Amino acid sequence: MSGEFLAFFVLALIAISGGVLMINLRKVVHIIIALAFTFISIAGLYVLLSAEFLAFVQVLIYGGAITIMMLFGIMLTKHDDKVASVSIWRTLAALVGVAVFFVIMFVGINDLSFGEQASNLHENNVRQIGIEIYSKFVIPFETVGVILLVALVGAVALAKSDEDEEVGEK
Repeated sequence: MSGEFLAFFVLALIAISGGVLMINLRKVVHIIIALAFTFISIAGLYVLLSAEFLAFVQVLIYGGAITIMMLFGIMLTKHDDKVASVSIWRTLAALVGVAVFFVIMFVGINDLSFGEQASNLHENNVRQIGIEIYSKFVIPFETVGVILLVALVGAVALAKSDEDEEVGEK
């Protein structure tokens, strides 16, 4: 077993564990922390694929910005901290699902042969991504930026209106 193979399984285990924890945890802040672990382990998988720029963007945008924006969204809105009970069967089913996934992946990866790998895979990575984004995908790129800005302004406006209603009621 090579080091790359071991690193893949460790990062995959962290990513899947974070996903399972997101489903099973009860407090919203803990769920976001599990989501951050998932994002960062996916960045590690990008490094294994020789996509260092994508790994950097994954950590910067998802691991940092999106996680912080979710935390601000939680802090700016009202929510109930009612704890829902999680049955033992749900937890057991999640663990069995994760175990079956890893068995299938282990069997599937050991039987695959991809042939010869490309030797110039990570040459001019950033340049090629920049050319693609700013030539073919400039409209979707700008649209996503506008949508994120509208979502942030909307969250602040909703939080502000809730605060104004509370002051008016008192």
